[in-house]
Amino acid sequence: MATFKELVFQYTDNNSRFLVIDHMMVHYRDEGEGTPIVLLHGAFSSLHTFNDWANTLKKQYRVIRLDVMGFGLTGPNSSNDYSMKNHVRFLRRFLNILGINQCHIGGSSLGGWLAWEYTYKYPNDILKLMLIGAAGFIDKDNMPLPFKLAQSRLAGRVLKYVVRKSILEQFVKQVYYDSSKVNPKLVDRYFDLFTREGNGEAFVHLVNAPYVDNTRFLQKISQKTLIMWGKEDAWIPSEHAFLFYKQLPNPYMKIYPKVGHLPMEEIPQESIQDVVDFLTDQGIYQ
Repeated sequence: MATFKELVFQYTDNNSRFLVIDHMMVHYRDEGEGTPIVLLHGAFSSLHTFNDWANTLKKQYRVIRLDVMGFGLTGPNSSNDYSMKNHVRFLRRFLNILGINQCHIGGSSLGGWLAWEYTYKYPNDILKLMLIGAAGFIDKDNMPLPFKLAQSRLAGRVLKYVVRKSILEQFVKQVYYDSSKVNPKLVDRYFDLFTREGNGEAFVHLVNAPYVDNTRFLQKISQKTLIMWGKEDAWIPSEHAFLFYKQLPNPYMKIYPKVGHLPMEEIPQESIQDVVDFLTDQGIYQ
């Protein structure tokens, strides 16, 4: 396991910043100028999942992405509270500190769940919403294996086995449709940041946090929303895209064939073009 100092050296750049929230050194990147766009990653991940998107978006927008609590360089909180309510509170504090009054917001998986819950709670703050393989409709019978393991009584012991690099590599390959795109550097990043001290235990607390079903409030989100999903998503089936589409008042949907759970990583150029078109009201997004 790498030390925190080693991780900071390897996984920060000139745009990386840290600020303190709830005794956590929150890692974030703030790039570009213009209307702010906030990007939120999913479980097992980090802000690096949006590297390719940020390179394009920062030419026209202020792109803000962060390692949410329990993941990446931010690491665990002291309360072990990873409920969605606390995630929303945490994000609210983060944006207030940065002075972000209005922004576009997008999120992948867990980050997508946080994005739509935040939009519902603070509708005046959000311009447009993007959901990438978003969570929120929980199917307990079809949860990904890491989440099932984290719910087991032996979760603490199981984690010591799960976080071996070879096992984590298999999890990464599950979220890609084209596993040939899963290279050693990508696996190292996921492994190094997930095994940051305290992150494994935080994941267990996250998975076992009480679930509050707020999906009925989706119908109150009036913002234009782009729903993006990989047709072959093995972690959150693409059928969930249609659940969001039916509930949201102003939805646009793009399903990508032969793509898994992370379109922004697996097909960055195609998916970011859809985001740019959506944000600028081009084509079908008018």
